[in-house]
Amino acid sequence: MPHWFLFYYVAVSHVNLRYAMGITMNYIDLHVHSNASDGTLTPAEVVRLAVKNKLAAFALTDHDTLAGIPEAEKTALSETENGHPIQVIPGTEISVAYKKKDIHILGLFINPKCEILTSALETARMKREERNEKMTANLRAAGIDITVDKLKEEEGEAVLTRAHFAKFMVKYGYCKTLPEAFTKYLNNDSPYYVPREYLSPEEAVSLIHTGGGLAVLAHPLLYKYTLEEVEQLTAYLADFGLDGMEAIYSSNTGFDEGRMRHLANKYNLAITGGSDFHGANKPDLNIGSGRGNLKIPYTILEKLRERLP
Repeated sequence: MPHWFLFYYVAVSHVNLRYAMGITMNYIDLHVHSNASDGTLTPAEVVRLAVKNKLAAFALTDHDTLAGIPEAEKTALSETENGHPIQVIPGTEISVAYKKKDIHILGLFINPKCEILTSALETARMKREERNEKMTANLRAAGIDITVDKLKEEEGEAVLTRAHFAKFMVKYGYCKTLPEAFTKYLNNDSPYYVPREYLSPEEAVSLIHTGGGLAVLAHPLLYKYTLEEVEQLTAYLADFGLDGMEAIYSSNTGFDEGRMRHLANKYNLAITGGSDFHGANKPDLNIGSGRGNLKIPYTILEKLRERLP
């Protein structure tokens, strides 16, 4: 065998081996927000940033809404036609109540035209707005000149969250930083806080499945549960048909990812990963890379697709 052919054979075999191992250098992000909820970039801007950061795909998962998906999909199609291929996975992040805590369930591969799901999300949005009216009244009693109308003037049609409250208070000098606004006025123990009515976890999982999607427990270690409590939550949701767990996440440290992968495997859940990108509202998190070292391989997306009905 000629030396040049031997070199060619080894080189090609190495490339094929890398491909077979999934080492294709294609990365994704399955937890991203736009200004359709509490992010700061438009859905179109998020798509272009994903292209700039050389992502192969990302999921738009705004809180309790699918409103940003059409714009994101249209921009992704345009970028792809211009030689910058990018996939948008339609999704949402639904808040649910679990043992008096706010737990988040991601819906991935959602059909944005599913009327049952969009109607339920609209009801959740209305309940959120009722809560916002009560909270702004509490804050006005504390001397802060804030109303829902003023927030909407600042944020347009975005789903208003406490992040928007904090941004308003910093902008108009009531607080110096976003963390200060949460500590003084917006955390769950604050006298100004008003709890909202939530869907139950089983309702959220069922709605996501009705919308043709996969239900994923978002950032399981962010709820400040013990590992035993995280497993109890996982087992509880798995009984209702949970499909996956966000084991790869920006805030993970040490053995966090390994522990969550073990838990997902124990309950036959798919692995997902996301940065939880919010633009300037979480300036330390970048799309696709989180705080700089997040890497979510495209193979994660391929395995998720295998679970789709």
